Amino acid sequence: MNWITINGEEAIQEISKSKDYSIIYKHSPRCMTSLMAYRQLKSEVSATQGVDIPLYIVDVISNRKESQFIANQFDVAHESPQVLVIKNGTCVYDTSHERISLQAMLDYISLGA
Repeated sequence: MNWITINGEEAIQEISKSKDYSIIYKHSPRCMTSLMAYRQLKSEVSATQGVDIPLYIVDVISNRKESQFIANQFDVAHESPQVLVIKNGTCVYDTSHERISLQAMLDYISLGA
């Protein structure tokens, strides 16, 4: 899994068009909870082998417009930190703050596959 930075609405539209799973992590570099969640998620991603799901990250401070576009596009309330699992243009799983876990997302995806 590689981190892909979202810097424009076009990337979000591409995620929405995909029939495959994608993960979006909404991150605030000003929030200690977000920093802790990011460190944990990075650690889990580094330890995970053989998973080929695009993993996107958006900085909710620098990319406020894109962050709000994500909330509107996938009909979820904005939170930070927050993860969304997208499939077929729909958010099928989302969670935030201390509940962020790559393993929980992968478990959900394997059940839905």
